[in-house]
Formats: sequence, structure tokens, C-alpha cells
Amino acid sequence: MSKLTIIGGHGKVALLLEPILIAAGYEVDAVIRDSRQAADVEGTGANPVVQDIQRLSTDNLAELLRDSDAVVWSAGAGGGDPARTYAVDRDAAIRTIDAAAQSDTTRFIMVSYLGAGPDHGVPSDDAFFPYADAKAAADAHLHASGLDWTIIAPGSLTLDPPTGLIEADPTGPGSVPRADVAAVIAAALADPTTVHRTIGFVSGPTPIADAVRHGA
Repeated sequence: MSKLTIIGGHGKVALLLEPILIAAGYEVDAVIRDSRQAADVEGTGANPVVQDIQRLSTDNLAELLRDSDAVVWSAGAGGGDPARTYAVDRDAAIRTIDAAAQSDTTRFIMVSYLGAGPDHGVPSDDAFFPYADAKAAADAHLHASGLDWTIIAPGSLTLDPPTGLIEADPTGPGSVPRADVAAVIAAALADPTTVHRTIGFVSGPTPIADAVRHGA
């Protein structure tokens, strides 16, 4: 059995991902900030770990990841406060990447968004800019980390029922159910061909396992 740590374990995607991973035989630690979220996490079969990643040092995070074979970063500040967005989506993410390298947790899945990167094109006076800027920095740090990384980059997220079908590397914007994002993360973890790839996707015609494997 492999052990995996999800950072942001009470997020909407994470709560859908956890039972998939449990069913696949993983032991899952789900890092949450609020102890009141523990029951929801336990209901998925995962083990809640109450820690505030915004306050943890790289050494603290390395200890948190010490026995894990992989880490999934699915945390986010949720927008609104630019300072907290940078503190979580950039700074805490970068410390976690460094901690994974320090603890020999070489497999790292980063949940990002379609269009993320240095050429995101969001104007500096746009309310979305701090998030886009923070994610660009975190994703770039992951690229340079030496870890076995995969960046999961979905389009706009919905609460629609899962379809099990996506379009990888789409030519334009689109949306995708959060449940399908969870399935893409699980498929990426199971498929070594996804290492060192960014998987951008929206809803589409191709079964997830095939789309992730072939990027089409």
C-alpha cells in the first residue's frame, strides 16, 4: 500500500478524490486547517491531519511528508485577500515543494488551472491577478524542483455529475466537473507517463485514462 498526503484535504475536489484513492488501495493523509472538518474527511476513509500550512516551515512540512510516497497539492486561499493568496498559493506551495524534495517524497501532483503560467495574460489590476501570479510562481518552482511532478490544469470547475470524459490540451476555454478533476488526479497518479507533464483539460469525448495517457 502506498501512502499519499493531500494538502487542502477538505476542498471540494479533495473530498471527491479521497474515496477514489482509498478504493485504489492508498493510505491517505488529508491535511486540513480546521478540526471541525475532520468528520467530513473521515467519512471519505482518509485520515485527517490538522495543520495550518500557512504557518508551517519547510522543515515542519518535510516532517509532515516524511512517510508519504506522493503529495497532492489541492489547497488554495480561495481568493479575496491578495496577501493570503500569495501566502498560501505561492509561498506555502513553494515550501511544500521544497519539503517534498527534502523528505524524498518525489511524486508531486499540483492542481493548477487551465491557462496558468508566466503568460497567463491577467492584467495586474484584475482581482484574479494575485492568484494567477501566485500559481505561475508555484508551478515554475515545481518545474525546476527535480521532483516527479504533474500539473493538473482544469478549465472552469462545476458541480455537475461526473462524465468520465475529457478533452486534453483543449484549444479554447471550457468547464469540467470537479468529480472529473478528481478522477484525472487519480489517473495521473496511476500513470507514470504523466510525469513532467502539464495536463490541461475540459470536458470532452475521451475517457479520462486514455486522455491522460495519450494527451488527446
